[in-house]
Amino acid sequence: MATDVAANGDQYVNPEHYQRKLRQMGVKDVARPKPAAATEAASQSVDELLHELQAHQIELETQNEELRQAHAALKASRDRYLDLYERAPTGYLTIDKTGQIAEANLKAATMLGVEREHLVGQSFALFIADPDKDRWHHWFLRMKKTGGGKEQDFDLALVRNDGTTMHAHVNCRCTGDADAPRMLRISLTDITRLIEAETQLRIAAAAFESQEGMAITDANNVILKVNKAFTTITGYSAEEVIGRTPPLLASGRHDAAFYAAIRESVQSTGNWQGEIWNRRKNGEIYTEWLTITAVRSDDGKTSHHVAILSDISQKKAESEQIERLAFHDTLTNLPNRRLLMDRLNQALALSDRNGRAGAIMFIDLDNFKTLNDTHGHDMGDLLLQQVAQRLLSCVREGDTVARLGGDEFVVMLEDLNETPGEAAHQAEITGKKILGSLGNPYRLGDLDYRCTSSIGVALFSGHLASIDDLLKRVDIAMYQAKHAGRNALCFSDISF
Repeated sequence: MATDVAANGDQYVNPEHYQRKLRQMGVKDVARPKPAAATEAASQSVDELLHELQAHQIELETQNEELRQAHAALKASRDRYLDLYERAPTGYLTIDKTGQIAEANLKAATMLGVEREHLVGQSFALFIADPDKDRWHHWFLRMKKTGGGKEQDFDLALVRNDGTTMHAHVNCRCTGDADAPRMLRISLTDITRLIEAETQLRIAAAAFESQEGMAITDANNVILKVNKAFTTITGYSAEEVIGRTPPLLASGRHDAAFYAAIRESVQSTGNWQGEIWNRRKNGEIYTEWLTITAVRSDDGKTSHHVAILSDISQKKAESEQIERLAFHDTLTNLPNRRLLMDRLNQALALSDRNGRAGAIMFIDLDNFKTLNDTHGHDMGDLLLQQVAQRLLSCVREGDTVARLGGDEFVVMLEDLNETPGEAAHQAEITGKKILGSLGNPYRLGDLDYRCTSSIGVALFSGHLASIDDLLKRVDIAMYQAKHAGRNALCFSDISF
């Protein structure tokens, strides 16, 4: 019986069914009378078969468990790989031999601004900026021909779906062989910020070496770096100023309040700009246009200061010269008619406010035309220049001496007594002083010359009289002095 059962092979295919069948046969066999020897042999055979069957069952269960564990581990590994692939901070693409995108992870789709399902099947070249298309095409053809597993690295400018540009570092590797189609594995790293930062650094480096002086200090105003223009303007080398502070350049023309205002502006608004006097290494004082900007960190604290400075001495001198030509007589350097009118307006307004009087004197040189006709205009110019200096010596610092043209001069006296009589007396004292000074001999080159003058005087107090009326009155008074025999002083009247 045991032999028949074993020959069936069912114990290997279906152990549980075999055990049931074996039990049934055993029950029948026990019920049938047998010789004692046969019964003992059959019982031993059944025990051996049962033992062998149990051993095989344990072995199969062990193998099945190992297979289940291996499958679970493989699935977990695959899930981890997919998770890493999908959630990687780097974009991954698989490009087929036609140049189309066969696979893409989420990051790649996000970087290119396209939904992944719409990205797959598109040509990768569509996302490459025009300047880089030829380079990509040439490289792609070469990779298709040569293949190989060697990695290639290069940078590409890519165009996102919205038209914006992204700079990417590309790592490529060609896979596949004769038995499998070649595929291109690509990883994309967004380096746009890096490229932009490098561009800004290049721009900053170019700007730093501009014609304008630049200095960078730390938060405590210690100089860290200066450019070549700074050393040219100040006369100090970089080594001489690095580690020191800007007061090294102070001219001494500004007080502490001036510098305090600069600091306050930089601290409150982040910048200051304006005109400042500084001193070069050789001691020369010059005018500078200075702009100071605070560089703040993410927490809002000042980390550095950037100073941009320009030497405006020449421009300032030219501007002052233009202004001087507009408001001053070129021969005598006295205020001209334009500036006189401006000052007269201011004097009338001030007189209105403080109640003090003033006086206008119209001075005309006697027989000036004779000097020009007999000795030439050069001698006449010398006389006019000396007359201007003598007039300045006869008046106070706050008074005005102007030349209207030719041999006509005007003196404006301010801050006279508020009463007409006393004001006229003060003006008369100055007028007689002028007559005496102008009447002294002149040395014009090799020529000794004498010249007298005729002076008309008009008093004013506030805007009681207009400027035109005031000038007419003083002009009439001057001609009265001429008619009186020259070298004389006449008042239009002694009232306002």
